[in-house]
Amino acid sequence: MTQFTKNVIEIIKNIPCGKVMTYGQIAKAAGSPGAARQVVRILHSMSEKYELPWHRVINSKGEIGFQDEEMFHTQKSLLISEGVEFSSNRAISLLIYLWDIEYEQS
Repeated sequence: MTQFTKNVIEIIKNIPCGKVMTYGQIAKAAGSPGAARQVVRILHSMSEKYELPWHRVINSKGEIGFQDEEMFHTQKSLLISEGVEFSSNRAISLLIYLWDIEYEQS
C-alpha cells in the first residue's frame, strides 16, 4: 500500500460526524493535489475493509456524485442521519458542512 493510500484512509476515517470533505480536498491533504480520482478508487475498493465513512465524501460542488439511485439515497440518508441538511436534492452547503482538515491540524 502506498503512503498516499494510507494517508487517504486515515483522513477519511477522521472526518467528523456531520461533516464532509471533497475528493480533491482529501487528495491535497494526502499529499497529491491532482489525485481526486485516485481517492474515488480508494473509497470504492477499501471502504468496507477499513470501515471508512464513505458517505462523508462528496464532489467539489457539494453534491453527491452517485448516479445509481440506490447508492445516492443511501448516502443522502446517512448524511441526513448525521444532521446534514440539503440545500437542494443533491447538494449541501460546503460553507456549513465542509471539514477543513488543515484548520484542525494547525
